[in-house]
Order: sequence, then C-alpha cells, then structure tokens
Amino acid sequence: MKNLKHYSLRLFFCLMALTIAVASCKKKDGYNLPASDDMSKPDVVTNVKVQNFNGGANITYTLPNSENILYVLARYDINGKTVRETKSSFYRDTITVEGFAKAKDYDVTLYTVSRANVMSDPVTVKVQPLIPVYELVRKTVSLAADFSGVNIQALNALKKDVGLILLAFDSNTGKMEVQDQNFTKLDAINYAIRGYTNVARDFGIYVTDRWGNVSDTLKVKLTPLFEEMVDKSKFSVLNLPSDSQIGYGWVLTNLWNGKIDGDGWHTSNGTPAPYNGIPYVGSFGIGKTYKLSRFTLWQRTGSAYTYTNGNVKDFTIWGSNVNAPKGTTKLPANSAVGTVVDDWINLGNFHFPDPPSGLPPGNTNSADEAYVKAGVDFVVPFNAPAVKYIRVAMNSLWGNNTEGYIMEMSIYGTPQ
Repeated sequence: MKNLKHYSLRLFFCLMALTIAVASCKKKDGYNLPASDDMSKPDVVTNVKVQNFNGGANITYTLPNSENILYVLARYDINGKTVRETKSSFYRDTITVEGFAKAKDYDVTLYTVSRANVMSDPVTVKVQPLIPVYELVRKTVSLAADFSGVNIQALNALKKDVGLILLAFDSNTGKMEVQDQNFTKLDAINYAIRGYTNVARDFGIYVTDRWGNVSDTLKVKLTPLFEEMVDKSKFSVLNLPSDSQIGYGWVLTNLWNGKIDGDGWHTSNGTPAPYNGIPYVGSFGIGKTYKLSRFTLWQRTGSAYTYTNGNVKDFTIWGSNVNAPKGTTKLPANSAVGTVVDDWINLGNFHFPDPPSGLPPGNTNSADEAYVKAGVDFVVPFNAPAVKYIRVAMNSLWGNNTEGYIMEMSIYGTPQ
C-alpha cells in the first residue's frame, strides 16, 4: 500500500507538471518566433511586381530560399513628413503599402529580416498609387443651406474610411472653427448639422483619412433656413374613417402631450374591415401650414418593449394642405414618396434605426435603451410640399404584435 501510495503521488505530480506545461504553451506566430543564432545577412526579395490602387499598392515578390527569414519590411514616406513601416510575414508573398497623399510616384524600400533581426540590403521599388480616396470624396462634396444649419453631401464610391470636417465662422474667436467631425465609410453621404440662426455665415469643409492626409477646404457663405418646433398646443385629432381604432385608452393626443413615459398613442387590432391591420394610422392637424424639416419620435421603452413588441419599425408620413382632407381609402403599407391617396401625399418613408449595439431586437442593452429614450430624428425630404395635416402610418413593427404604438412626436419646420 505504501508503494502504491508513493506511485499514486508520483503519478499525480507528473500529471500536474504536464498540465502546467501544456497551459504554459502559447501559440507563437507572426514575428514572435524564437531568435536565431544565425547573424548572416539575408538575401533580398526578387521578382518584385506592383499593383497600384487608390492611395496605395500591393507589392508581390519572391522570398529568398531560406528558412531563416522572419518577415519582409516595407519603409516609405506617404506625404513628405510621415514615414510608415509595414511588415508581412514569411508565410506571404505580398505586402500592402497605403496612405499615400497624392497620385504620383513614391519610393518603397523593401528589406527581408531574419529571425536574428538582421536586415538585408535594401531593394527600392517605385509605386504609383491612384488618386487617394479622401481626394475622390472631396471632389464630390457639396454644402447647402438647410433648416437651422447646413446640409452636407458627398459620394464615397469605394466605401473607405474618411472623415468630413465641418468648419464655421465663430464671431467670438473671429476664426473658422471645427463644428463637426463625421467619420464614415458610407457610399452615399448625406446629413445635416443644425443649431444655427437664420443669418448668413461662412462655412467650410475638408476631407481627411486615417493616415492624417487632408484635402483642400471647400468654402461657402450660407444662410441657414429658419426652423421652429411646431406648437403642439395647436394640434388636433382629425378622426378619418380609415384611421386605426385606439387601444387601451392610449388616445392619439398622447402623441403630443410632451411625455415620453406613461401613455402614448396605441392602436387596436379591432379596427373593422377594410381598415384593420397594417398600416396602423393616426391623423391630425398641426394648426397651420408648415414646410416640414424634420421630426423626432420616441419609442416605448423598457426590457419588454425596446425594439420589440408593438414599437414602430417602418413607417410613412403622409401630409395634406387641403381644408378638411378626405381619408376613406385605406393607405398602402408600401408606396413611393409622392404617391397620392385621396387628399394625402406621401412625404417620406422612414425606418426607425436598428439597435446601435448591433444586438438583435429583443436582446438589446442599456445603450440601446438610452438611445431611444433620447428620441430619434428623421429628416423630411427637402422637396416635400408644405402641409397642415399629418397622417402617421405604421407599416411594420419591431415585434410580432398586431397593435402598434408611438410614445411622442415633435415636428419642426418653417411656417408658410
């Protein structure tokens, strides 16, 4: 028994040692391989070829026939003041160099580097990158007056990361100051920066990229369009035949009572045919004629509701400037902007933005909750006609509910 006990202890410690040894082993790849004692200078890459693209180039080569090579190093100046280095492991035959400021010739110096960190003789290759993406985008940038601000549009056909930096004259400093920085890879860029009075002001915008390259600045003088929040005390329910019935006492007037918690506007699936089902519709007057600029919507929040249940997902805003507009025809759940039904015109189709966290609906987090509690802005197409009556038509919901709801709505525009 004593020998068996000693054998068991020895076996236990051997297993423990083996477990520790396995746990201590970490995968090493890339450039973290053990150093070599071979201090000889490695041979250079050969058969070098260049494939240029916008702002950069792919360089292919043949590695020297040696197991002592660790990586290939490319060293290059991208704009006359910044020298970049890029590495590519010995497993690859291509290295990518990018971030060049202009479409012109640049020298790239290639080295092979051994496991002992010994560099080869240099091999210099000339690359001719095509026009950098930030310059392509800059050629398409436009600034235009918008409600309480400026509208910015640009095309980013290659969908690469760029930054659009908006400047505006600051009367306090007497200088053009940065007002907004929008970093995006969207192909069709279209957004507005607001918060300015209806007074002429100098604006400017330039485009940058992740390597610090900066375009020239587009400068314009613009007068932001006047905008005000439409007075909710002047709103009134229209009660059209094709409107959805109210559910649970959550009447349409709750849509403009100034409360984002508590009761909102809630439809009922009990609406008689032919007006039941999608879309869920509510109609109201806004007091007088406005050219609408934007509006803000608030979802119903809470773990059981945010981005699920009956919260609106896709919707259409219809408008009319006719006195006592008719509404006997059921609105379509899908229609193009400009479609006319009875006395109503489709002012815009909208999608409530997906959860910012990227989590699936019904599994959202506190950041998503905070996002919807702050209210979400939607921009009315600039060419939409002026109206004094509104219909909100919920075309789809975030959950599988058969009743839709919205907590609050604020509307902005210019009185006519």
